[in-house]
Amino acid sequence: MDLNLKGKVALVTGGARDVGREISLALAAEGATVALNYRNSAEEAQAVVDEIRALGGKAKAYKADVADFAAVKAMVEAIVTDLGGLNIVVNNAGLAIRQKFTDSTEKEWKAQIDTCLYGAIHLAHAAVPHLEKAGGGRLIAIVGDSSRVGESGLAIVAAARAGTIALMKSLARELGRSGVTANTVSLGLVETAHDRSWVEANRDKLTKFYPLRRLGQPEDIAPTVALLASPKGSWITGQVISISGGFCMV
Repeated sequence: MDLNLKGKVALVTGGARDVGREISLALAAEGATVALNYRNSAEEAQAVVDEIRALGGKAKAYKADVADFAAVKAMVEAIVTDLGGLNIVVNNAGLAIRQKFTDSTEKEWKAQIDTCLYGAIHLAHAAVPHLEKAGGGRLIAIVGDSSRVGESGLAIVAAARAGTIALMKSLARELGRSGVTANTVSLGLVETAHDRSWVEANRDKLTKFYPLRRLGQPEDIAPTVALLASPKGSWITGQVISISGGFCMV
């Protein structure tokens, strides 16, 4: 399917690994120039950029911690200067610390909320003026289904991501008149994004929660994100779309 992303500039946060990597590759394959954000994984980010360029696409890596508003603003301005604008923003960066709630600390709460909720706020605040200027901009947040149904061991990140859902719904109402859409993609357990030994140790138990009886892969996610980023998604806004093998059906 030709999603007509040629000439569009897309920012993908956390774009070097797993789901973010696959989204970066998918948007590039549809013709978008990809600004690939990373925090620590410089080599992996450059590897994705090189892969996109080898396939004839355009991409550049940008370092910034989404929890740092000044860094996010500087990154967005650099992207607009370097690449000529900004049309699509995919907020994929996240931090989840799986633990019993009463064992968690204030420092761990802050780290997760700063990345998952404030990161979404920082990115939207910095990017929205450019999305409005471009006309027909796309704002897409990636969250986990724990934010919709709750999950033992993930109370803090679930709370932060639930806030992200509310942010996106509110922005959908606020930005609709300018043609900017805002949607959330809510994921089940994508096995490559978790500790491999933990997944293998719990695979049989985990897959029983999924009607399709398997865990997710990054390539399960990217096509829907690409659709939402495209002109073909222009009448979809304020939605939470679950890609979860049936884990969440609400």
